Amino acid sequence: MNRKQLTIGLFGFGCVGKGLYEVLQKTPALKASIKSICVKTKNKQRSLSNQYFTFEKNDILQDDTINTIVELIDDADAAFEIVKTALQKGKAVVTANKKMIAEHFEELLHLQKQYNVPLLYEAACCASIPIIRNLEEYYDNDLLESIEGIVNGSTNYILTKTVEKNISFSLALKEAQQKGFAETNPLLDVGGFDAKYKLQILLAHAFGVITQPQNIFNLGINNLYDFELNYAKEKGYKIKLVAYASKNEEGKIISFVLPKFVTSKDKLFSVDDVFNGVKIQSYFCDNQFFVGKGAGAYPTSSAVLSDISALTYDYRYEYKKLNTQHSLANEEDIFLKIFLRFSLPVDFEFKPFFKNIEEYYFNENNGFIIGTCSLKCIKEIVAIRNIETSIILFDIIKRDFNYQTINNQKTEYELSY
Repeated sequence: MNRKQLTIGLFGFGCVGKGLYEVLQKTPALKASIKSICVKTKNKQRSLSNQYFTFEKNDILQDDTINTIVELIDDADAAFEIVKTALQKGKAVVTANKKMIAEHFEELLHLQKQYNVPLLYEAACCASIPIIRNLEEYYDNDLLESIEGIVNGSTNYILTKTVEKNISFSLALKEAQQKGFAETNPLLDVGGFDAKYKLQILLAHAFGVITQPQNIFNLGINNLYDFELNYAKEKGYKIKLVAYASKNEEGKIISFVLPKFVTSKDKLFSVDDVFNGVKIQSYFCDNQFFVGKGAGAYPTSSAVLSDISALTYDYRYEYKKLNTQHSLANEEDIFLKIFLRFSLPVDFEFKPFFKNIEEYYFNENNGFIIGTCSLKCIKEIVAIRNIETSIILFDIIKRDFNYQTINNQKTEYELSY
């Protein structure tokens, strides 16, 4: 098959935009070149000649010689307007903006079909890991059972450095931002929103489920304190921010983003620094594992480059799984074994939220409960105002779980925190 010649209009020349320009220069066999770059700030020194740059988006969008738009800006709302206009103009689009895709997924699907033009976004999920392409092309929906992974390199870097360097959460976050790993708004990363947007996109390609961001529960790492970090260290665990989706017994999809204790037997245990790791379980293939860098200029730009290369062969997503009847499971039907830490003193009783309690502990400053409760109850706990809590996942509880509540069970033992 002959390759198409791509003439690219690039939006954004930050960390990833610069990385893309550099990798394009190192891949001369690829029939793609950047004609113009649209940026926001005029009086900024840049590594390329001024002739490459414009400050007016229509200089690119209305240029009929440009047949491909690559969108790499932070602003999700502005990104959507750029992508929407490009598709309406019949231009192929590559984007890395997961928030924009998640918030406008259905409309973007409609635009691709209406104007018969491809939109690719491999870089929006796990940077250097080609997870979307694999889910789209390789795994049959009826045979895919679950997908679980670390999909945010920034939070993984922060959690790794708090352990390796024994530094505070705030110092590790500052270091991640200085190295270009964290988003401009750190809450997108540490609050678990970035991971949720990625999981929402993966749900469409893994199980054919289209939903809105507010329908997926996310809890980040911004409420983790020394107490639970020391608990993990003493037990030989690591804490990872994990995105999870699986089919239950009724074929409905369980999905959420939560911090999780992982043991040394879990493949995610050794995924540190800015790396992402994704585990896929299917009926015939059993367990498969993908790992690669999930943040930084070159890992992300390599995924953008892969999409550009695919466009030269007229590749597009077929969304073959969207015809399935899968839907999200009810929150009251999803049971999780969790670690709930709460600061003391507190005039509140958490035990009624739990179906089962395995451990209950408190000292002068903190208490914790380890037990099983529904995702609905977890959301209710998180919504309680004026009480400092953190929640960490142990495991998913299967339907045959014994729901008998154990009342007033208390485990006393010496801990180093």
